[in-house]
Amino acid sequence: MNQSWSPTSWRDKPIQQQPEYPDAAHLGRVESTLASLPPLVFAGEARELRRQFAEVTQGRAFLLQGGDCAESFLEFSATKIRDTFKVLLQMAVVMTFAAGCPVVKVGRMAGQFAKPRSAGDEIIDGVTLPSYRGDIVNGIGFDPKSRTPDPERLLQAYHQSTASLNLLRAFAQGGFADLHQVHQWNLDFIANSQMAEKYHQLGARIDQALKFMRACGMDNMPQLRETSFFTAHEALLLNYEQAFVREDSLNGGWYDCSAHMLWIGDRTRQLDGAHVEFLRGVGNPIGVKVGPSMDSEELIRLIDILNPENDPGRLNLIVRMGADKVEAGLPRLIRAVQAEGRQVLWSSDPMHGNTMKASSGYKTRAFERVLAEVRQFFDVHRAEGSYPGGIHIEMTGQNVTECIGGSRPITEDGLGDRYHTHCDPRLNADQSLEMAFMIAETLKQLRPAA
Repeated sequence: MNQSWSPTSWRDKPIQQQPEYPDAAHLGRVESTLASLPPLVFAGEARELRRQFAEVTQGRAFLLQGGDCAESFLEFSATKIRDTFKVLLQMAVVMTFAAGCPVVKVGRMAGQFAKPRSAGDEIIDGVTLPSYRGDIVNGIGFDPKSRTPDPERLLQAYHQSTASLNLLRAFAQGGFADLHQVHQWNLDFIANSQMAEKYHQLGARIDQALKFMRACGMDNMPQLRETSFFTAHEALLLNYEQAFVREDSLNGGWYDCSAHMLWIGDRTRQLDGAHVEFLRGVGNPIGVKVGPSMDSEELIRLIDILNPENDPGRLNLIVRMGADKVEAGLPRLIRAVQAEGRQVLWSSDPMHGNTMKASSGYKTRAFERVLAEVRQFFDVHRAEGSYPGGIHIEMTGQNVTECIGGSRPITEDGLGDRYHTHCDPRLNADQSLEMAFMIAETLKQLRPAA
């Protein structure tokens, strides 16, 4: 690690996407309070996720990452956390069986509050106010009080993240993740869906495997009742992130203990910028969103800054290009990485490049285009001899109507029925599971011996 790095060195770099707090002294007091509070995760957990990322990079596992576009203070509840966790478990079981390899489960949860914006201000009916940047910064209501950045929201985000993590740990280790129960949820989903017959057949094969294990007396193993689950969010609001940097007592390294994994967005990946400077110094596994504007030379330079030791568990490149740009943009990046011998975990974010505005005015995504980008991601990697290591989606376990399409088709006219997102449209539970079955079939083809 470059010795010139420190938890505060990002403050000397140009920075994007930061709110303007009216009271700097108030912000400083809140930062000091956060720094004195217990960490949300521990360095050893981040190191374990880094080990599992290395398994993915080397083709021995698959990464499933999903959760809210932006978490909300108002809609925070145990039910919402449970439902999202449940669907992620269901997706992981299907993928694990099809691929014959472990699935690393990471939630966009317990910290995904801040959102980048395309403009600093929003204008409605001639009134100009600061843009909504997520509940950790300001309120969604269009009035001066709501839209003024408030440092106290940083503390509220911490306390909500603490409660979320406590519940997630209980779900993961307390029996809720029992494999037999998760599989029964999948059978219920298949029975009530219009999905293709091949997905029904996959469900039946999983059922047979579990019955065989039960007959052999292997149904009480801890591995069948518990699971590992990690959290991640975009490291956007660096005042918050710095407050959770801790020095590890075991190896002397620095870790951002607000989450197990952090990533940099496509808008904040400047080579000389504050976000790259901050994340290059923490020992967590990290990600970078890779959009269509990324060129090969810039990507290699970014990799070398963030992963100078070429550690296979360090860096996740999250590709978000759009269904009509993957085939043109991704091959050259894969070839550059391979030619330079860089070890990275490639995953697909099929959401952000496929956002559109419906005729009804709602921001939405077409499920078929989302699936198309995933298919193209796999196809390009197969053609280039590279490993498509994961999927990164915005989803919820609830029955929302935000993305059009699916086996229970949501139409543009039906978007307003249950459109609850505070930011971008999410896949609902059924759409998420449909995607999981599609990916499972693709993984099976990728691993013919599995």
